[in-house]
Amino acid sequence: MNFRMARAWWKASTVFQPRGKARNGVLAVALLMLTPAQWAGADDWPQWLGPRRDAVWRETGIVEQFPPGGPPVRWRTPIGSGYSGPAVAAGRVFVMDRHLRPGTSHPSNPFDRGKIPGVERVLCLDEARGTILWQHEYDCPYTCSYPAGPRTTPAVSGGKVYTLGAEGNLSCLEAATGRVVWERDFKKDFGVPTPTWGFAGHPLVDGQKLICLAAGDGTTAVAFDKDTGKELWHALSAKEPGYCPPMIYEAGGRRQLILWHPQALNSLDPETGALYWSEPCQANAGMTIATPRKLGDLLFVTSFYNGSLMMRLDRARPAATKLYQSARVSEKNTDMLHAVMSTPFLEDGYIYGVCSYGQLRCLKAATGERVWETLQATTGGEPVRWAGAFLVKNGSRFFLFNEKGDLIIAKLSPRGYEEISRAHLLAPTNTDPGRAVVWSHPAFAHRCVFARNDKEIICASLAK
Repeated sequence: MNFRMARAWWKASTVFQPRGKARNGVLAVALLMLTPAQWAGADDWPQWLGPRRDAVWRETGIVEQFPPGGPPVRWRTPIGSGYSGPAVAAGRVFVMDRHLRPGTSHPSNPFDRGKIPGVERVLCLDEARGTILWQHEYDCPYTCSYPAGPRTTPAVSGGKVYTLGAEGNLSCLEAATGRVVWERDFKKDFGVPTPTWGFAGHPLVDGQKLICLAAGDGTTAVAFDKDTGKELWHALSAKEPGYCPPMIYEAGGRRQLILWHPQALNSLDPETGALYWSEPCQANAGMTIATPRKLGDLLFVTSFYNGSLMMRLDRARPAATKLYQSARVSEKNTDMLHAVMSTPFLEDGYIYGVCSYGQLRCLKAATGERVWETLQATTGGEPVRWAGAFLVKNGSRFFLFNEKGDLIIAKLSPRGYEEISRAHLLAPTNTDPGRAVVWSHPAFAHRCVFARNDKEIICASLAK
């Protein structure tokens, strides 16, 4: 079903439906049947990094500068804590959060790993009003470090929403009602422990498959039937899975599933899990976090300690050769780009990304040579460990959401960083890194920004 068909079906159905809630329900069901690709034209944000999973916001009619006082907030809704970014699809907003059991508190040292009682929740909100339409809650004691809450952005496709919690609870829910369709538990199913910072690879819907970063011997990557939860294939072995989202890129005449774990960068056949190629790539502390990015025949990954790796993809077959790699293993004395959790953006022969202490950098993609760096977008002053900002492209400029809760409009080019406008969007509420931060990627849909901290989720208009 495409968008025009959904609208036609809705109009025809109103002959047999009363006005009001029932009529709106028919529209919701029709629109929830659309896939992320079909909804791309409808300006939703149904998964990690948007409709095409590329951090590009393709809507027009967006503000050039913020009005005095910042963008108007359409609604605010209280929620619990977490790092999960929102997904927006078919008039609804999906996000995950966590609530502690009464009488329970987080450890004073966020690196400590105990057993913290609490629940995880999947929330569905009305996109226009922010009211909570349904919630799915399950018991979930935390054993991971930085235990604020779930890490992954929900994926919405075909009338279902797929969520992955920090302790490996994978859920498929009806997007319209929250009814459980199927569930899996990574720790029980694959006999694996919780990674240091929890399960954090954003699930990827590909055709009939839901592809996940799991863990274990032969099960680091797993594909499930998206409608039944049946395991279709499993692949790769790693001492620890890391935290990187699965990505699919086309190169060498094949669709390649890119899976980056702390021992290697890998390319698989997404239909079978068969390995195409693998490049050894050590990432200290398991910190494969930033999303792998492709530019032409170049494939780029970057990590906090170990820096950058650039591969050149073969144009004739699914293979790759190493073009260059960082020589320095350091969090401070860095070369190229040592990103923490901010996904870099590649275009026109350049790489833009945030390094280990908040340095927004521009590199030449062909060589990794640094062109410029600035702290203006992140700390505004001195370097700060793990300081970050999320980058999303819209037209000829970028929207950057930094850890202070500021939303910035800026132009990034080889000539430098040009800030156009800035507004404070949300209060930083998470103090685990020793300062108050917002470490959740926003969504951009329907000429609005949807962002959350550990206390609330908001929708603010960015319409011109």
